[in-house]
Amino acid sequence: MSGEVGGLWNYKPHDSEEASVMKSTVINSSKEMTAYSDFPPSPELANYMHNRKLLQYFQDYAQHFKLHQYIRFNHKVINVKKSVDHSDSGRWLVEYEDSDEFDAVLLCTGHHKTPHWPAKWPGQDKFKGWIVHSHDYKEPIGYDDKRVVAVGIGNSGGDIAVELSRVAEQARRFTHKVMYMIPQWIRSWYVQKLLNDRFDHALYGIQPKHDVFSSHFTQNDELPMRIASGTVIVKPNIERVTEHDVHFNDGSIAKNIDYIVLSTGYEITFPIVDDKNLINVKDNQVDLYKYMFPLDQIHNTLAVIGLIQMQARVFFSVLAGETKLPTAAEMRNDMLLKREKMRKQYVASSRHTIQVDYIAFLDELATMIGCRPRFFPLLLKDPALAVACAFGPCAPYVYRINGPHQWEGTLFLISLNIFR
Repeated sequence: MSGEVGGLWNYKPHDSEEASVMKSTVINSSKEMTAYSDFPPSPELANYMHNRKLLQYFQDYAQHFKLHQYIRFNHKVINVKKSVDHSDSGRWLVEYEDSDEFDAVLLCTGHHKTPHWPAKWPGQDKFKGWIVHSHDYKEPIGYDDKRVVAVGIGNSGGDIAVELSRVAEQARRFTHKVMYMIPQWIRSWYVQKLLNDRFDHALYGIQPKHDVFSSHFTQNDELPMRIASGTVIVKPNIERVTEHDVHFNDGSIAKNIDYIVLSTGYEITFPIVDDKNLINVKDNQVDLYKYMFPLDQIHNTLAVIGLIQMQARVFFSVLAGETKLPTAAEMRNDMLLKREKMRKQYVASSRHTIQVDYIAFLDELATMIGCRPRFFPLLLKDPALAVACAFGPCAPYVYRINGPHQWEGTLFLISLNIFR
C-alpha cells in the first residue's frame, strides 16, 4: 500500500511493511542504463542519482504520461485469485477493502519485502543488545558511539558498515562470503588482476575464493578507506553470541556490542496470491518463464514484473495477442536451462536465483516482441547509429529504434549518450 509512485525508492523514514531504501542510498547503476527507453533523464542529474532524485524521475515520468489517474493509491491488496470463470476468461479476482475482477494482473511488488533471518547463532537468545535487519535500517540516528557488528557483504551491508563507521564507536563487519570491490565504471583472470591491482582484497581480509564473475560485485568506493582507517574491522564467521559479546571463529571477540545489523538478503514471496501452487518458490528458486509467467497456465494473464519496462512490454504484447508464448513444455525447458546456466556461472546463493546477464536478457525479451535492434539493416540505413548501438553504451533507447512503439527521439539520444 503506497500513496505515491516509486516503490522501493520512495523513502520511508520509519519501520514499515513496505520496503524502502536508506536515507543516504545512491543508485549503483548509471542514470542512462536505468532510464525508461522513452523518457531520458535530465542532463543536469548526476550520473549516479541519490534516491530522492530517482524518485523525482519516476514521479516526472508518471506526470508526463498522465498515469496518476489510472492508479489507486493507498489500497492494500489482500488476495489475488482466479475468477470463477477463469478457465474461460483468464480473469482474476483482486481483493482489497473491496474486490473487483480484472482482465490481467501484474505483480510488481519486488523481492525486498520479506527479510531473510539466518539461523540463530548459539547463545543469540541471551544477547542483551538489539538485532536489526537492514530492511528496517534507515539512517544512523541512534547509533552514535555504539559498538556495532554489521553482518553481510552485499551492497547494503557495505553501505551500512560505512555509514555507521562515521558515528559508531566501532563497526565490525562480519561475512561468511566475500566479494570483489569494483568501481562503478568498470571475464577472466585479467579482470580479477585489474581489480586486485586497484584494491588488494587479500590485504584487507576480503579475498574471495570464487571467480570474479561468479557473484555480485560489491560497489562501494569508501569501504576500503574505512577498513584502512580501522573504523571498519573485517571479521570471519560468527561462532557464538553471549549477553554482550560476539565471538568469531578465528578466536577473536567483539566486546560490549550494542547492535547486530543483518544485511542477509530477502526471501522471495507472493503472500497476496491465493493459490500457493501458482508460483512455486523453493530456496528462492522461482518457477517462472522469463522470470515472468507462471508455468502450465491456460491463460497467461498474470505475470511477475521485475525489469519493469521491458518485461511489461512483453506482457502487454502477449495480452494483446501480438506475441505468442511457446508451449508449456518449451517454457519449462527454457526456465530449467536458464537455471542451470546461472548455477554454473554463480556460486550457490539465494541472492543469485533470479540473476540474469542484463544486456543479453534484455535482447532476449526484445526479440520476443520484435524491438531488438537489427544491426545490418541499420548499418545500411545509418552507419553512425549502427556503430553507436553496437559499440556504445547499451542504453534502453536502442529498443525504440524498430519494432512496436518506436520513438523518434531515440536516434538523437543514442548518438548523444556517450557524452551524457
